Amino acid sequence: MINQIKVNNSGIVNLQHYDDSPDGVLVIGESLRSVPFEIKRIYYITNFGDSVAIRGKHAHKELEQIIFCIHGSFLLHLDDGINKQDIIMDDPSVGIKLGNFLWHTMTKFSIDCVILVVASDYYSESDYIRDYKEFLKYVIRD
Repeated sequence: MINQIKVNNSGIVNLQHYDDSPDGVLVIGESLRSVPFEIKRIYYITNFGDSVAIRGKHAHKELEQIIFCIHGSFLLHLDDGINKQDIIMDDPSVGIKLGNFLWHTMTKFSIDCVILVVASDYYSESDYIRDYKEFLKYVIRD
């Protein structure tokens, strides 16, 4: 259970969820309500065949995203250039907001892991910061 976010440009997003046992659990997210931005893109990641896979390894200049683990589990590492935090993602109704200038990496995927990401804008390669040293130049200023 995630209680607190220590890094900047992040936050916890709790979605409504209804246990309708034995008929499943319904989880609801709404643009500009539980999701604090208009959703322009969604994507998901599945079929982690390699337990040492590493995803992410980048930050964004403007894009905001919320990452959910809708099945299984993984470790989310966040880094704002000063503060770092590791979060075990295993609750499908709780997402982590990935704001701009927040380096993020995902590891330790369970074999059944399914990750869902909602994003505030369409894909743009120019928004990515893929080099960690370049990222630090953006966030640490003397």
